[in-house]
Amino acid sequence: MTSSKSLLKRFLGSSGIEVSAIGLGCMSLSGVYGKTSDDDGIALIHEALDCGITMLDTSDMYGFGHNEELVGKAIKGRRDDVVLATKFGNLGGGGSKIADGRPEYVISSCEKSLKRLGVEVIDLYYQHRVDPTVPAEDTFGAMARLVEQGKVRTLGISEARPETIRRAHAVHPLAAVQNEFSLLYRTEADETLSTTRELEISFVAYSPLGRGLLTGAVENPGDLIETDARRRHPRFAPENLSHNMTLVQRIQEIARAKKCTPGQLALAWLLAQGEDIIPIPGTKRKERLAENIGALSVQLRDDELAQISDAVPVGAVAGLRYPEPLMKSLYL
Repeated sequence: MTSSKSLLKRFLGSSGIEVSAIGLGCMSLSGVYGKTSDDDGIALIHEALDCGITMLDTSDMYGFGHNEELVGKAIKGRRDDVVLATKFGNLGGGGSKIADGRPEYVISSCEKSLKRLGVEVIDLYYQHRVDPTVPAEDTFGAMARLVEQGKVRTLGISEARPETIRRAHAVHPLAAVQNEFSLLYRTEADETLSTTRELEISFVAYSPLGRGLLTGAVENPGDLIETDARRRHPRFAPENLSHNMTLVQRIQEIARAKKCTPGQLALAWLLAQGEDIIPIPGTKRKERLAENIGALSVQLRDDELAQISDAVPVGAVAGLRYPEPLMKSLYL
């Protein structure tokens, strides 16, 4: 079975692997933002594939293995339609040990992910969080062996700063760096891009809609149900959300003039930052999936890109991007 539609494509670094210019982040299908059902999650992934999305992004951390199992069920019989990305090494960030990059952990994690996903090879395997206690050379030495063994096609790293990226890339060429990047969060992405571009590594942008903030769907904390993890995110805290909504309202105004949604405008702005950037918005809803894909049809002139950038200046957003205990596991 093959995808019924074809979307704009982009390459993963210099790996030769081609993916849809927008991928699907699957984390939200495992209860992070409220109750989910496996049937609905599988149906959403099938819809994404039918619409031409080819890149699915998961992790052994999402639902503590559940998300990989869900994705595995969804792609059964459709493996050829998918560029499958998963990650290892994120221990949650709240304890004394935030990540595990030991070579033996790399190998065992990969074996478990392959089993949960029900596949023989992972297309893109990321170190999800950098382990500051283990040299990058050791971690990526083990990951390189996985490539040699045919269990992984290509490698990536997430939440890594430029010097860590360089060290990992020196061991084995990286196809992708996955860091947070959106109109609301640009400082570290901007400084990372100079390195990824020099090394011909793609930048996979997670939370490209600011966890939904840029869609305008969350106007006050009461819009979030009790089990929604965003209730613990500082940017959605009452003291920050009202300020952040003033930024979103500027985007909404430009989107109205452009006859698109604010989410589409935010994704189109991100896509226009370079052909090496691949946003992976996540959603649980088919209508939001269709909206995200629609961003590929939004064309922005240089003056419009500048207007959007100026509407949300770098550093203008209020609140940390993660709860305080998790900040120590980021950008290492």
